[in-house]
Amino acid sequence: MDFIAGKYDIIVVGAGHAGCEAALAAARLGMKTLILSINLDSIANMPCNPNIGGTGKGHLVREVDALGGEMGKAADRTMIQSKTLNRAKGPAVYSLRAQIDRRMYQQYMKMALEEQENLDTRQGEVTELLLEAIDKNRKKVLGVKVHTGTVFLGQAVILATGTYLKARIIIGEFSLNSGPDGLFPANMLSDSLAGAGIALQRFKTGTPARINGKSVDFSALVEQPGDDVIMPFSFETEKIDIEQISCWLTHTNEKTHDILRENLSRSPLFSGVIKGVGARYCPSIEDKVVRFPDRKSHQAFLEPMGRNTHEKYLQGMSSSMPEDVQDRFIRTMPGLAGARIMRSAYAIEYDCIDPTQLRLSLEFLDIEGLFSAGQINGSSGYEEAAAQGIMAGINAVRKLTGKEPIVIGRSEGYIGVLIDDLVTKGTGEPYRMMTSRAEYRLLLRQDNADMRLTPLGYEVGLVSEARFERFRKRKKLIEDEISRLRATVLPPSEEALRYLEGTGSAKISTGIRLSELLKRPEITYNGLKAVDKGRPVDLPRDVSEQVEISVKYEGFIVRQIQQVEQFKKLESKKIPIDIDYEEINNISVEARQKLSKLRPESIGQASRISGVSPADINVLIIWLAAQGQRTSGGG
Repeated sequence: MDFIAGKYDIIVVGAGHAGCEAALAAARLGMKTLILSINLDSIANMPCNPNIGGTGKGHLVREVDALGGEMGKAADRTMIQSKTLNRAKGPAVYSLRAQIDRRMYQQYMKMALEEQENLDTRQGEVTELLLEAIDKNRKKVLGVKVHTGTVFLGQAVILATGTYLKARIIIGEFSLNSGPDGLFPANMLSDSLAGAGIALQRFKTGTPARINGKSVDFSALVEQPGDDVIMPFSFETEKIDIEQISCWLTHTNEKTHDILRENLSRSPLFSGVIKGVGARYCPSIEDKVVRFPDRKSHQAFLEPMGRNTHEKYLQGMSSSMPEDVQDRFIRTMPGLAGARIMRSAYAIEYDCIDPTQLRLSLEFLDIEGLFSAGQINGSSGYEEAAAQGIMAGINAVRKLTGKEPIVIGRSEGYIGVLIDDLVTKGTGEPYRMMTSRAEYRLLLRQDNADMRLTPLGYEVGLVSEARFERFRKRKKLIEDEISRLRATVLPPSEEALRYLEGTGSAKISTGIRLSELLKRPEITYNGLKAVDKGRPVDLPRDVSEQVEISVKYEGFIVRQIQQVEQFKKLESKKIPIDIDYEEINNISVEARQKLSKLRPESIGQASRISGVSPADINVLIIWLAAQGQRTSGGG
């Protein structure tokens, strides 16, 4: 008889970035929670790039923080360099990105788990899901079994297995069943998932070599320093004052490319050894050389792995080439002639699920109480994982407490875009968040993530009363300052005319409201203080930034808000989850099959499914109305 080691409300399988956020959210909401990891020393590991954030990803980190998550705080405490990307492209796509001391980050997050009330942390490889049948088509989760045969019972289970399922490391002709960073893989859980009727797919990702910084000639590289003023990820971090460590820029050349081309026959990517599907947006260097034959060079960045190590991450040089080829092509790059590799680049294949088997709550359609978050859902990246993790944790709690799940809409957050894309459209490759995926990105800026989501975090229970009070004060500062700018008229005084001439702005012959003046491209909020005598002197930088963006882009913002109102009409038309699409005669065969499989929760979600046409949607709306299935959103 199996030994039952404990009974829990919620069990989280995997302690990567998804698992950590899921477990912390569940425990903070009062659930007795267990998080299981193959190796406790790999909690919150960063096996790929040593950074948090980036284009689109920085938005996700700030949204996780606004909801009450931990990633932003951890990044603020452990960063060694910070930059705001896309400053030249406008505020909709500003994205924070920080270099992280990966060991400090792991230690921070491991301690956060250990100190959290209601949360047990335990080492063990989960090999089996324990399920019972509800009826012919549905099952219910009972708990999990680990490799030693020990059982843990739970009312809900969250799968957050990352890239460990049947993981295989590939370097040239060599391959090994291994998880990332040489850790053990999870070889048995895939079979249990498949046995439960869960459809799996095989994906691939990769990572570049790490080299010893002592072997680098930095005089041949271009220094990439951090920002002078650091913007924190967390809205709770007041200020970050650290000694930043620079990144360094180098590049490939024709000699590099010649070595790669000469050895393509030895590349597992082209020889057929690699079966998993990789991400188009993060190609390996050998793939870049093949796909872009006219490019004379590709950039590569040397990124620090931490404060107390010389190890450098070679960003942009992901590869699965044999080690001798890696050694040769790296040494052709400026500054790297004497480079000594500390860790070889490798590709990793792993099992993941088809995410269209999930509800928008991240619960499986056909398995009661089983949730899934992170790279097991076909996404890539630490930030995408954390975003799914916190939502899976919240919704597992709401499932057990009899509350409706929390679903963030596409117009409310990048988290909503991420989950809706995965669940509604599925993915044939590792999904990466980008700002271009968000239709309403001017509304979903990183600076206003707290305005959009902190009230929800407070309602759910992850944002404290004290934090919410600080949020209310910040919100009032922003609103009051915008109102003041709209009400304050600048007269055409000599001082005002001199200021406008100095900025190259058109003169004024009558008074002009400061809000209208700020809409001019050449006028900045900080610049206005030369003539704005009534300005508050103690506005924090993040408040003044949000004021300027809200005023300067007001026309565009209003237009997007109007688009969102139209979008919400479709989202509010709910579809019963148990609808029989075979009863609807006038929709296409393809639409009937897709709708039956994916079981969308609203007309809006149904309209985004590939193969479902506008005509099919119209028929569905009419059929629902005829069946009396109207909701408060209309028929």
